[in-house]
Amino acid sequence: MSGIIAQNTLDNSGLIKSPEGGGGAWTFIKKITASSSANVSFVDGTSDVVLDGTYKMYAINIVNAHLQTDNQNLQFNLSIDTGSNYNVTKTTSAFDTYHAESASGGAVGYNAGSDLAQSTSSQLLTYEVHAGADADQSCSGIMYLFNPASTTYTKFFSWHGTFSAYADYMVQCYVAGYGNTTSAVDAIQFTSTSGNIDAGDFILLGLTI
Repeated sequence: MSGIIAQNTLDNSGLIKSPEGGGGAWTFIKKITASSSANVSFVDGTSDVVLDGTYKMYAINIVNAHLQTDNQNLQFNLSIDTGSNYNVTKTTSAFDTYHAESASGGAVGYNAGSDLAQSTSSQLLTYEVHAGADADQSCSGIMYLFNPASTTYTKFFSWHGTFSAYADYMVQCYVAGYGNTTSAVDAIQFTSTSGNIDAGDFILLGLTI
């Protein structure tokens, strides 16, 4: 018995088989549920986390991340020393779409305030402000991290998320870029720009290729 679910039956064992001929399967690694957490961190070799050459591609699914402090942003950074420092140099680009509950506004545009150019700062994943005062507002999305264990190539990543923004705007945000290092990335950390991450599930998966 292979341990892989036959043809996406949506069983709960943590493995989903791709269609015939597609190759590969996503494997559940770790879920962290935030609860007034200063950060959410996935560190290779810690608390059953795998973030090494076992998988060439990783996904972090973020479900209803709610920030404790009003008008703040969810952000992330990478580490090459198992979380001792989160300061990998990054170059990124960002754009978003938005629309208000009042039906006013609505546009697509490049977000120069969220991009980085050879910076060790954390990368914003939400646009401008993220409301924490309203209990029903949160952020959800998915980040992909490609071949973090490589010692040859820079470390590409991408993010697509959606969230309820300050002043009751719905925003879709897209961020992509690379960590400009050929050292293996072995940890990733999510924080709020101010205050804690009040709630939300952060789910790490690896793709077998």
